[in-house]
Amino acid sequence: MKKKVVVVMPAYNASKTVEKTYNDINKEAVDDILLVDDGSYDDTIEKAKKLGIKVIAHHKNMGYGANSKTCYTEALKIGADIIVALHPDYQYSPRHLDKMVELLKKGEADVVLASRILGGGAFQGGMPIYKYLGNLLLNFRPYAKF
Repeated sequence: MKKKVVVVMPAYNASKTVEKTYNDINKEAVDDILLVDDGSYDDTIEKAKKLGIKVIAHHKNMGYGANSKTCYTEALKIGADIIVALHPDYQYSPRHLDKMVELLKKGEADVVLASRILGGGAFQGGMPIYKYLGNLLLNFRPYAKF
């Protein structure tokens, strides 16, 4: 049975990066893309619609938790079997999304998490230094093998 893959993009003021994020998604690996805008004051909604992305908008900023809840609820409403959360700020590269989805489709994983720092592109994606250092500290594993 084919599993329906829905990419959800929790967005807030992502107009500068939403197009690059969208363009780097392997469209053959996903069935639907949904952006939930959390009260942005830039033109994120207009850019996403122009790209053909389905958009749901919060009329005011409700915070990341509420945005995520809307993302997952709406993905389930359209029949998602696999939901991929992809931030449109390009701090996570969408170029490996198809490999991650394949692990889920094959049942080799129940959850797959990406890293903003392992690929070395966190700063290019706009990650502030304090978040980078926090990620390093929280993910430090002296004996881990990557």
